[in-house]
Amino acid sequence: MNILGISAYYHDSAACLVRDGEVLAAAQEERFTRRKHDHRYPSHAVEFCLKHARITPKELDFVAFYDKPLLKFERLLETYIDYAPSGLRSFLMAMPLWLREKLWIREQVSKEAGFEGKVLFTEHHESHAASAFFPSPFESAAVLTMDGVGEWATSSYGYGKGNELHLLKELHFPHSLGLLYSAFTYYTGFKVNSGEYKVMGLAPYGEPKYVKLILDELVDLREDGSLRLNMKYFNFAAGLTMTSPAFDLLFGGRPRAPESEVTQREMDLARSVQEVTEEAMLRMARHVHRETGERNLCLAGGVALNCVGNGRILREGPFENVWVQPAAGDAGGSLGAALSVWYQYLGNERKLEEVCRGGRADGMRGAYLGPEFADEEIEESLVTLGARYRRVPHEELAGTVARLLAEEKVVGWFQGRMEFGPRALGARSILGDPRSPRMQSQMNLKIKFRESFRPFAPSVLRERVSDYFELDADSPYMLLVAPVREELRREPTKDEEGLFGIERLNVPRSTITAVTHVDYSARVQTVRREESPAFYELLAAFERLTGCAVLVNTSFNVRGEPIVCTPAQAFACFMRTEMDCLVVGDFLLLKPEQGRNAFSEDLSWQEEFQLD
Repeated sequence: MNILGISAYYHDSAACLVRDGEVLAAAQEERFTRRKHDHRYPSHAVEFCLKHARITPKELDFVAFYDKPLLKFERLLETYIDYAPSGLRSFLMAMPLWLREKLWIREQVSKEAGFEGKVLFTEHHESHAASAFFPSPFESAAVLTMDGVGEWATSSYGYGKGNELHLLKELHFPHSLGLLYSAFTYYTGFKVNSGEYKVMGLAPYGEPKYVKLILDELVDLREDGSLRLNMKYFNFAAGLTMTSPAFDLLFGGRPRAPESEVTQREMDLARSVQEVTEEAMLRMARHVHRETGERNLCLAGGVALNCVGNGRILREGPFENVWVQPAAGDAGGSLGAALSVWYQYLGNERKLEEVCRGGRADGMRGAYLGPEFADEEIEESLVTLGARYRRVPHEELAGTVARLLAEEKVVGWFQGRMEFGPRALGARSILGDPRSPRMQSQMNLKIKFRESFRPFAPSVLRERVSDYFELDADSPYMLLVAPVREELRREPTKDEEGLFGIERLNVPRSTITAVTHVDYSARVQTVRREESPAFYELLAAFERLTGCAVLVNTSFNVRGEPIVCTPAQAFACFMRTEMDCLVVGDFLLLKPEQGRNAFSEDLSWQEEFQLD
């Protein structure tokens, strides 16, 4: 039985194909259209899923949509009525889109996918919960979902057991932990629904000087983690901005203009809202544990991408194990909707040995669910692009690339199936030597073209993770932050101790300095051979050569663009940055060997991939 899951029309639209309960394929639309966080109907992602499964639309049994548009429309109308006459401009902007496409999902599926069968709708937080529990490695678990807003719900909790999922309670709009965080994302000058991780990365440079003000004025945070926002300070319910003039007055000025200098105020605001968010997440987790009595916890929703909060739940919370859906945001709703149909609507049995097929850690296949390219396709693309390359025998590839990395070369690494979700996990990655004191600033400014304060993540062999970090658990999806081990840290000198805020950026902090954040933390990815054999072999080869089982791993893209999907996109990114080497399949490209002609003689291919 083939079930197609779809999420669309808000941000990060995606499609997923589930066959007999197994996740076969999943991808975000942005990877194909090259429009970051593309919200449109995921026609390219649907086409990929069907092609990968080798079926036509007529062979689909069901299509599942990740929320209920009529309920969401009801919430919008009620909200506008409540706030009338303010919000008229926002209402006039939103309604045409709703009346034109957002209410007509069945018709869109029929038109775009050519599917004439049954289209089913799950509630938004049910989709998140299903994406969290059903692919997890647990027979039973508590489930906690947290995001901005679905239809009415902004957070929910319950438990899963076997093929059943029971949501017990919800927190409703406008009271939302996700929207609180997004309000500060907006106020500190970053883009809502995409810049939240920048706030998280900026937080350790600041001081928590606004925590009391936030808790006194903005949010009533209760012992069970539920909360109420003081809507006097917010404008998102019916306006076109996240915060109100009262918010500006409370924090002493207007929001930071995007792309302007980040000041100490923004750092302190980021640190403050991050601490409030972590406290709310911990209180929610403790309450869910008391209510369910479960040993395991599954997380999803956009707030579950806050890996610092996730790490604290694992270290300080009451649960023995924590599993986070790698595509925790709206993209993962497509997967949750499809699995919800398979298990809850159709009542199929959930067998853990089938979820974790072939010794895999869970049912997500390591999140490697996107397109892949055979070496023949890769070579044809490289020839078309005029690239100069050499083919490395597969058994020599890991050793060859490890030597380049040990020479402090920055390597674009393109292998196997593309990742599903926001993180690069060793399939579409840019890699570097974590021991190099210049690697963090070099990769930020010369490769990623992004803010200098942004940290990089370490990838580490699973069996060696405890040698480097205060963590002894799987973290395959880079969604847990853990401290670097004390014995690896480097204490600041007397002069360095006097530095403040962003001045601390380039102070070496450990023997793996390029992946150690200013607060001695790291967003860890553990790598197992079963999920990612090529990346595992590279890490193992680097360890044999250097004694270090860690690599810097950042997503294969530049600021403002989605992660690359195809060999041509990888080559374009390679040539437009100061990356030293590119490895695509078994093909190695070195930057000095790429003459000007390789990139500039024929630029027509750029238009196809919208890279101009």
